Amino acid sequence: MDVDSGSTRVGLVTFSSLVGSSFNLSDHNTIASMQRAISRLTYSQSGTNTAAALAYVRTTILTSEAGDRGNVLNVVVVITDGDSDNPNATKVRK
Repeated sequence: MDVDSGSTRVGLVTFSSLVGSSFNLSDHNTIASMQRAISRLTYSQSGTNTAAALAYVRTTILTSEAGDRGNVLNVVVVITDGDSDNPNATKVRK
């Protein structure tokens, strides 16, 4: 990803039963800064509330206040340790 040039912005959200640590799209403008932030994250056990994490991304991370650019395509990648606590709430709709 081309973070250092400003072409790519990265936000991050951790989640378990609750939404945890995060950083906004405009918080880190270098790969090194982003890697330092990621290395400070801690693993939280207890649940996999994917629906809450996706809702947080939609309402908090993908906003202009958090650094979203309306003229740039957003890509959300979900990495999880298991099944969603609420699979029906995380299904993709046509």
